[in-house]
Amino acid sequence: MSRFDSYFLMGVGDAIAYTLEKTPDIAWHREAMQAKEIGDGNLNYVFRVWDDKGHSVIVKHAGEALRISADMKVSVDRNRIESEILQLQNRYAPGLVPEIYMYDTVMSACIMEDLSDHELMRYALMKHKTFPRFAEDITTYMVNTLLLSTDVVMEHKEKKALVKSFINPELCEITEDLVLTEPYNDRNGRNLVFEPNRAFVQRELYEDKQLHLEVAKLKFDFMNNAQALLHGDLHTGSIFVKQDSTRVFDPEFAFYGPIGYDVGNVIANLIFAWDNGHAAGNQAFCDWVLKTIVEVVDLFKAKFLKAFDEHVTEPMAKVEGFKEHYLDSILSDTAAYTGTELNRRTVGMAQVKDVTTIADPDKRAFVERLNILCAKDCIMNRHAFKQGSDYVDALLRAAKAAG
Repeated sequence: MSRFDSYFLMGVGDAIAYTLEKTPDIAWHREAMQAKEIGDGNLNYVFRVWDDKGHSVIVKHAGEALRISADMKVSVDRNRIESEILQLQNRYAPGLVPEIYMYDTVMSACIMEDLSDHELMRYALMKHKTFPRFAEDITTYMVNTLLLSTDVVMEHKEKKALVKSFINPELCEITEDLVLTEPYNDRNGRNLVFEPNRAFVQRELYEDKQLHLEVAKLKFDFMNNAQALLHGDLHTGSIFVKQDSTRVFDPEFAFYGPIGYDVGNVIANLIFAWDNGHAAGNQAFCDWVLKTIVEVVDLFKAKFLKAFDEHVTEPMAKVEGFKEHYLDSILSDTAAYTGTELNRRTVGMAQVKDVTTIADPDKRAFVERLNILCAKDCIMNRHAFKQGSDYVDALLRAAKAAG
């Protein structure tokens, strides 16, 4: 009988024993095994386990409460969802996600490929490193994982079975609250507003009724539009990078929702990287970020249209003009969800270090105002965002107004 036959919250020593039991095919040097907890997110415990023979794995273990708030309980089934989705995504976009070696519904844990030779993209961008492959890789990942999981391509009953399998109510509720509600009213008193911008936030977010109406529309679309199998939390803290490789991980928020949510999250987090580079006065890095934003949008569009033609199976999706209509709706959603991600990471309880580590209070206040003004532009004028340069124009308009 194994001590891992019933759930408990593992520590470092447990992770070593767990790895030995669950990976018998790896010739571990038992006496030389080490482990370290390396988790940087709000939900899980992540252990790197290695020995002196070059063997290493990652053990990801789901806790029953958020690490940022013990009062916020979440289902540990998210580990099963994440593991199954990574296996599915590895078929859709091979080489762009880590390999899953095993997962365990009892301990709510999985063992996966160790990507320690990569860097977490958020921290790499905070060092103002640039990654020339990123736009190419992330757009291939998004087009393949998103379009290929829609009714445009999939047999409809098979797609509905996936919708059922990946219903994720607890984590969707977190998004519905933290992304699509609280930044506009602080109804639960959890927002973290930078004091120099408090009056600005009150005016621009809490008192703007037209903005509230548009976000209400987005919230109900998010809850009801089972368009594609989303990553659900596709930010630079969920991406590993090196110069010749990009790997997306951490899809525990995955569910069937609007495609633009994933694409918009990528764009917003590139804007946070721009914020950090701007505060540091690194113009070359900021120029690379703006170029990458343009490439992400424009490459996504081109690859999406090509993949649509190659993979479409639904007869009515082949009707002349439908492809363009379908993409146009995704582009509008992309702009809108770029805006909601910008707002929630600026004033909500889960903020980004790109911005919060800016030491100069005036520079931080400026980029936070810029984020909010750019966000509102993206939300209120979402139907006008058709190409990558539209985001650059919006950011520059916001920078001028935020000054």
